[in-house]
Amino acid sequence: MVISALTVITLGVLWVGARIDAASAIERRSHEGLPWVVVHRGDTLWEIADAVTVEGDPAPTIRRIMDLNGLPDSVIQPGTRLYLPDGFAR
Repeated sequence: MVISALTVITLGVLWVGARIDAASAIERRSHEGLPWVVVHRGDTLWEIADAVTVEGDPAPTIRRIMDLNGLPDSVIQPGTRLYLPDGFAR
């Protein structure tokens, strides 16, 4: 019983540590030199990704934009500077 509890606690601490490290890496990532757009009222992440995706499904571009900007979901607010993956421009 004690070993099980210690195992669960250890796994929990490792999980929290990994989440903190991943969040810190996103914050430390430099956006210098990356293309960006300012979100306007009515813009959607899908529309922005579709506009910069040369061909094919914009879903992978949406994921890359979300990761690059540290977005927890696809909700974007007007006035936000949204960085685009290198090589993409609007």
